[in-house]
Amino acid sequence: MLHLRVISPPADTERVAGLLTREAGATNLVVLAGAAREPAGDLILCDVVREAGSPVLSALRKLGIPEHGSIAVENVDVALSRTAERAAQAAPGLAGDAVVWDEIEQKTGAETELSGTFLAMMAIATIIAGIGVLLDQPILIVGAMVVGPEFGPLASLCVGIVRGRRRAIGRALIALGVGFPLGILVTILTTWGLDLLGLVDKGMLLRPRPLTDFIWRPDALSWVVGFFAGVAGMLSLTSSKAGPLIGVLISVTTVPAAANIAVALAYGVPHEAGGSALQLLVNLAAIVTAGVVTLLVLRRLWRRA
Repeated sequence: MLHLRVISPPADTERVAGLLTREAGATNLVVLAGAAREPAGDLILCDVVREAGSPVLSALRKLGIPEHGSIAVENVDVALSRTAERAAQAAPGLAGDAVVWDEIEQKTGAETELSGTFLAMMAIATIIAGIGVLLDQPILIVGAMVVGPEFGPLASLCVGIVRGRRRAIGRALIALGVGFPLGILVTILTTWGLDLLGLVDKGMLLRPRPLTDFIWRPDALSWVVGFFAGVAGMLSLTSSKAGPLIGVLISVTTVPAAANIAVALAYGVPHEAGGSALQLLVNLAAIVTAGVVTLLVLRRLWRRA
């Protein structure tokens, strides 16, 4: 269930309250006249089941509330109320399948900020994966997959394409276009530094690596895994379930492929760098394709509902 906190201009309050009263999925409506100071207006509190979240927010947008007032949305973990139960039964669909588009846009949009933390996490994840490649250690590869923040911009890119948000698409592409090259560059420099310290050497890259050589040997299954990982990742975002998302992060080889590119370039092994680059492109394309298809299907299903 979602809790809405709406600040409405007094002239629009009756329309907002009427909208929420008529909505079968809304309950616990409270109107406090003149309670808001910045922006000035009336404060309206309401609980809305997730199934009705997107239609209600869309209707409030059409009333111009975001321009002249404010809308804040919070997740309600526990709601003990018979009226809330009736609202959930009246709304079409199930809460676990509901898509709240504004929530997804906000959530994924925050992941595309080209912040120092984002860049640092990309660099750290790629370095860890690069060491894992040289040691042929899947545990380090898995750790790097979890640390890598690249799925956020990928999800934002998918949402931007489906929702027609050019700004979101541009920010996601910039985050990916800066993050991956930076991670590769830092990992190249780190590899050279570790080599000078005698901790790694070229022989570690050239020797048989049966546990991690799949990273630079893409095949049809690379696309299949990336596609279904993209589907699972998008479903986990739309349903606010973190567990499946962690599984997605450790099932695709985006960061490890970038790390293998870096290590191969550092030691002058072009064929392995090329194979890793192809693996990276295949996984990125598969994830974005799957994410867009998943969102389109979800949107069509909820419009029917």
